[in-house]
Amino acid sequence: MERKTALDANSLQATLDLQRACYLQDPVPDLAERKKDLLTLRRFLSENKDALCDVINADYGHRSRDETMLAEIIPALSGIDHILRHLGQWMKVQKRSVDASSFLGARNRVIPQPLGVIGVIVPWNFPVNLSFVPLSYIFAAGNRAMVKMSENSRHLAAFLMARIPAYFPPEKLQFFDETGGVGIMFSRLALDHLLFTGSSQTGRAVMAAAATNLCPVTLELGGKSPAIVYMDFPLQTAVERIMFVKCLNAGQICTTVDYVWVPESELDRFVAMAKTVVAARYSDLNSQDYTSIIDQHSYDRLIHALDDAVAHGAQLVPLLDTPLFDPVLRKIAPHIVLNASDDCVLMQAEIFGPILPVQVYTSLDVVTSKINAGPRPLALYPFSNDAHQIQSLIDKVMSGGVSVNDALFHVAQHDLPFGGVGASGMGQYHGKEGFETFSKMRPVFYQSRFNMLKFLMPPYGVLAKKILSYMSR
Repeated sequence: MERKTALDANSLQATLDLQRACYLQDPVPDLAERKKDLLTLRRFLSENKDALCDVINADYGHRSRDETMLAEIIPALSGIDHILRHLGQWMKVQKRSVDASSFLGARNRVIPQPLGVIGVIVPWNFPVNLSFVPLSYIFAAGNRAMVKMSENSRHLAAFLMARIPAYFPPEKLQFFDETGGVGIMFSRLALDHLLFTGSSQTGRAVMAAAATNLCPVTLELGGKSPAIVYMDFPLQTAVERIMFVKCLNAGQICTTVDYVWVPESELDRFVAMAKTVVAARYSDLNSQDYTSIIDQHSYDRLIHALDDAVAHGAQLVPLLDTPLFDPVLRKIAPHIVLNASDDCVLMQAEIFGPILPVQVYTSLDVVTSKINAGPRPLALYPFSNDAHQIQSLIDKVMSGGVSVNDALFHVAQHDLPFGGVGASGMGQYHGKEGFETFSKMRPVFYQSRFNMLKFLMPPYGVLAKKILSYMSR
């Protein structure tokens, strides 16, 4: 095992050395080369989409093929198309104003330049989306990339490691599997930037390891993202949209609705509607459209969380008919949880499963106070047609992103930045901000032939004093 770890460390460093050497030989790829890389990424996804669905299904035990297409393949393809349309504009040198009183004829410019070698640590829940979407921005910015996959994506990692070399040489892109301890070694590499998507706990360890080399990091974490349904919004529409997102990928999404606030008077209707909506979408637990929990540890964790909620006085409301659990396929029926106490596991940590605590309110001030009492969430989902109420909530509750009158969809907008705040992450990518995250927006000052500072150098005479007096008015 020690020999294997040493080989992994050597392989990581050798790849970094190779990619950095090639970067230094060609530090600023032109638009044509970047577009070629993006089109190659697109070709890989298009030519291998069926195989990608199959290996992700193997990693999950059962993963809805349509969910993989909807949430992984299609967003990555359409994201590349968006970048191709805008990349030329993003790459342009920016003109900035100059303090004319000091530098007559001088010029200020901001030049987007590649950083070099970017590392990406990918989680298991959307492993194609969360590797290829970042890669599209990394390549758009002119960089090279090393990508470490999750220990729960063994089939996918093996496939990518075998197939990607037919599309990209190792000096441009290389994937790595998690064989034990690789993640922390990867985080300790002297990369030019590191993107990590995963849990807050692991994110802290990654950031600490990256700090050894002062490697800048973008952390996309998680947290307890709430939905708030206002009295003025059609309840049926809210239920349909919330339950779609909560059941997608069996709730294993960092930006899913973690819990929902509904008016106290609407609780019974919300629960009844949720039962009807979920039953209409999934015939039973064996539905091919309903995804498994990723591994035994996660399955056991969710079962324990349900038992813990009941022990703390909560009521469980299954949203499908029996059977409610399949330990072989690791499937758990969607559940609503009522009267969940603040000290139960479900309300203390991100759920990451098909379980939805429903909280009731009579005062919106209580809702904002409760949310603000915890860590800042990755997303916020208000449902209201009152623009003033929506803006008031956005002003009062800070989150990574917001989807108004729906859930999750801010993440799918290619022209919006995506990222957390506080405990839910730092930094952002997607859109132009993604290009800028993986670029050095490099300020360059061009001095003119005539430098006014020549009159402001020691010894400070009468003219210098007059100029300084004039400039300080």
